[in-house]
Amino acid sequence: MTFKSLVAAACMGLMATAATAQDSSVKVGMITTLSGGGAGLGIDTRDGFMLAMKMAGDAAPEVVIEDDQRKPDIAVQLADKMIQSDKVDVLTGIVWSNLAMAVVPAATAQGKFYLSTNAAPSALAGKGCHPNYFSVSYQNDNLHEAAGAYVKNAGYTNPFILAPNYPAGQDSLTGFKRLYGGDLAGEIYTQLGQTDYAAEIAQIRASGADSVFFFLPGGMGISFLKQYAESGLDIPVVGPAFSFDQGILQAVGDAALGVINTSQWNKDIDNAANATFVEAFQAEYGRLPSLYAAQGYDTANLLLSALASADISDAEAFRAALKAADFDSVRGDFSFAANNHPVQDIYVREVIKEGDIFTNKIVGVALEDHSNVYVDECKM
Repeated sequence: MTFKSLVAAACMGLMATAATAQDSSVKVGMITTLSGGGAGLGIDTRDGFMLAMKMAGDAAPEVVIEDDQRKPDIAVQLADKMIQSDKVDVLTGIVWSNLAMAVVPAATAQGKFYLSTNAAPSALAGKGCHPNYFSVSYQNDNLHEAAGAYVKNAGYTNPFILAPNYPAGQDSLTGFKRLYGGDLAGEIYTQLGQTDYAAEIAQIRASGADSVFFFLPGGMGISFLKQYAESGLDIPVVGPAFSFDQGILQAVGDAALGVINTSQWNKDIDNAANATFVEAFQAEYGRLPSLYAAQGYDTANLLLSALASADISDAEAFRAALKAADFDSVRGDFSFAANNHPVQDIYVREVIKEGDIFTNKIVGVALEDHSNVYVDECKM
């Protein structure tokens, strides 16, 4: 059989709700967004995670998956159910930082491990860190710090910056300003879930900005970019990967072409683990993977590596196995800082078109072996 057919055979019959091959001694609870606004991000997270589980065969633990509907109260209810009734050992999957803040502290306080596939708010990286909490994605500030460094190095001197008013949005602008370090044409917070950006675009037009940085994940970014293009403004746009990721680009279309964005992952990172992942994901789901899918896949493989070397009932040993990060990341070099957040390269990407598909290519490295500024505040 060819490699592609082997991958397809291994992935055949992948279920959206649970792993079919299970290590019955361990149970994982995935809470993610599968409906409503931002559902595409949660679906990609789930699909990347479950692809790794399927490929692991009998080594895979049981996985229980629930939809948080992007609502903190629902996420809390689901976490309580998974901990009290389903008796999960590990929780994962939350996309949104406000939901993570509602779930993670309570889960780790009850002795559960939480492996973050995406949300990584600063409050959980510094004084609120916990030995059982590992962010496999980044620390929320990181991709925005890289964008700030890019804007500074590119010679822009008067950017206008905006983000939604929730923990990740606040971290994003803090991170951008930290490594940009210069004057701003304007700084505003939008509503979470907002779809009409006429007022913000008018402010940008009147500000004298020479560039625009924005963090608007999911449908928010689609709406903003389309309206920005329709406005006729000719001010360069820079952003983190979240607004220029694979699932979003197809909805944005030509308005995104040429836009510079920052990410710790892209499909053209040249290593064997990434090549396997990209091909396997396409074989199983018929689409290119996104950043969220890549993070889900890495999180699953980190978990599998720890389960292979330590018994989860021995919390200290299992924690050490997670900390060792003994798995082949799709990002290449990957390790954890003292506060259990990644040390990794962050790249500069450009939106391009390959045939009929909008995607990204790496055009440079923004930050090498980058950690986070909250390590010294974490007293683990």
